[in-house]
Amino acid sequence: MESIQHKTVLLNGINMHVAEKGQGPILLFLHGFPELWYTWRHQILAFAALGYRAVAPDLRGYGDTDAPPSAALYTCHHVIGDIVALIDWLGEDRVYVVGHDWGALIGWYLCLFRPDKVKAYVCLTVPFRPRHPSLKPLQLLKGAFGEDYYMCRFQEPAKVEGEIASYGTAKVLRKLISDRKTGPLCLPKSDPFGLSSENTPAPLPSWFTQQDLDYYSNKFDDKGFTGGLNYYRSLDLNWELTAPWAGAKVNVPVKFIVGDLDLTYTTPGIKEYIHCGAFKKDVPLLDDDEEDGIVVMEGVGHYINQERVEETNAHILSFIKKY
Repeated sequence: MESIQHKTVLLNGINMHVAEKGQGPILLFLHGFPELWYTWRHQILAFAALGYRAVAPDLRGYGDTDAPPSAALYTCHHVIGDIVALIDWLGEDRVYVVGHDWGALIGWYLCLFRPDKVKAYVCLTVPFRPRHPSLKPLQLLKGAFGEDYYMCRFQEPAKVEGEIASYGTAKVLRKLISDRKTGPLCLPKSDPFGLSSENTPAPLPSWFTQQDLDYYSNKFDDKGFTGGLNYYRSLDLNWELTAPWAGAKVNVPVKFIVGDLDLTYTTPGIKEYIHCGAFKKDVPLLDDDEEDGIVVMEGVGHYINQERVEETNAHILSFIKKY
């Protein structure tokens, strides 16, 4: 990892930490929650060796990037403003983009708002979801999955932060990363992370080392979780701000990759949306190659780019080479 370069750049009014390596066409990686630029460590090294300039920022609120205090400063407009400013700073008009988890949602917003900035988009785990014409996201989510659904539980300021602190950052991160539960993620107030009855820590998966966990834990201990949680606290505000894009299509070439054990993919309604034509209708340029269409990896959970590094990299490379 020593060969990866680290810079701090003033962009869109915040200081953003950027990790990068390589020369060539830019491949921009966007991380999710609870993650950092570090989630892309394997991809940065691999794609730099393949002749790309691989770039992965700590997003607003994470790691060594500034974390504005107000949740109202984490809307899709603020975050896409950061990404557009980063692309301009990198010195190219258009880049390849890869997003995972919240980074995947940010990638969708970027494709929707500024398709002129994106050569092609590789989306991991979270499909595009069209804006509901009349119901806000939290109303929909509470109605479908209840108030303990994790996105609903994340809404109260300081509440989840306090719960994480009571168990310890490292224990919570270990649980979230190692857990293989499918379906909608719920955090019951009595035992939100399933740690109360756990006498010994869950073993780390083979693809995530103690060194990796230490890096994550140290960064979240330093920065806290509020920045990352503020993305969820802006969900309803994002719905209001995206009214002008209601019904808009994503007109960028897209590749979608997911694991069959992913908690989003196994949430009710998601598979049907992906495989029954609605996804393709909303994303007309979604890759539908007969041999390499929508990729569903067997036996793979949520952290797909870390769990199946070589396979994920191969799919990314085969797709972006078309553009």
